Amino acid sequence: MDEILNGKTVLAVDDTAVMRMLVADILKPAGVTLLEAASGEQALQRANGNAIDAFLLDIRLPDMNGIELCRELRSMQQYRSAPIVFITAIDQREVLQWALEAGADDFIQKPLHAMVLRRRLANLLQKAASIRQAELMSLSLQRYVSPRTGEIAKAYAATGSLPAPHRQEVCVLFSDARGFTEMSQELEPEPLFEMLSEQIAAQVDLVYRHGGFIDKFSGDGIMAVFDAQGMARECCRCALAILERSRELAERKGPHAIQLGIGIHQGYAMVGNLGSSEHLDYTIIGKTVNLAARLCGLANQSIVVSRAVRDAVANAPEFAFQSERPATIRGFRDPVTVYELQRPASAAA
Repeated sequence: MDEILNGKTVLAVDDTAVMRMLVADILKPAGVTLLEAASGEQALQRANGNAIDAFLLDIRLPDMNGIELCRELRSMQQYRSAPIVFITAIDQREVLQWALEAGADDFIQKPLHAMVLRRRLANLLQKAASIRQAELMSLSLQRYVSPRTGEIAKAYAATGSLPAPHRQEVCVLFSDARGFTEMSQELEPEPLFEMLSEQIAAQVDLVYRHGGFIDKFSGDGIMAVFDAQGMARECCRCALAILERSRELAERKGPHAIQLGIGIHQGYAMVGNLGSSEHLDYTIIGKTVNLAARLCGLANQSIVVSRAVRDAVANAPEFAFQSERPATIRGFRDPVTVYELQRPASAAA
């Protein structure tokens, strides 16, 4: 119990000096750093100026009451999950209910018993540490796992069952860095990695801004999926924004800047979990994905799209399609009609 309390900072808020001294006598031997406040205003000053691990509040204070103070503390981001315990002689059920509704975790009746205070405070600190650990884990997973995969993982944790694979219409975007292999021969790994990271970060930001999600990073590019209403339009907007952002970065980086090619296709694909019980990947597979990847291979600092994409946004004046041509695509029996997506000449000007 004392190992949990050791090193923690606790703020005791009570207008009675004798009560604050009693709390100090109980907690300091366990290694607790105790801060004191005699009023709500003083407590808020202490809370803003220090990193507090837990709060012990009295309900009756000379300025604001403890329940109001509790609400103020809970409104502060850093104390959203910090333990707040009321130590009070009040035994009115209604008042105690208000305290809990204000965000308190527990209350202890006066007269104060040392073992009760230590035990309850230690349990609440342990619980708060577990909550913070879970939050940090969630934030870490968000960095490494796409939001869509995260949603599936949460659903699986709640229900114990994985969603069945299903067929769905999607618009898929592949990007790829041009000349990256040659560039890797000229640049040291550190600046090369930094440059690629900046380029991909910009792409990821634009994909989510346009309502898509990242399925995976593919070498020195990305695979992005759009599956909401108006998917082709948002995907094309995103691709144009990515290419323009890439050119802006190129102007800053000079001769060693990364140039992009982008391919887009819309069609049906299978969406579901691939892998084993040990490791799963929630992804999209099928001809639609393969064709988008192949179209990316045709793009040289440009955006190459299929006829399906062109037809889906044919009435949108914000897009122009040039260089219509049949292309022989590896793995596809018949030639595929492709176009280069651009902004209209008036918009480009």
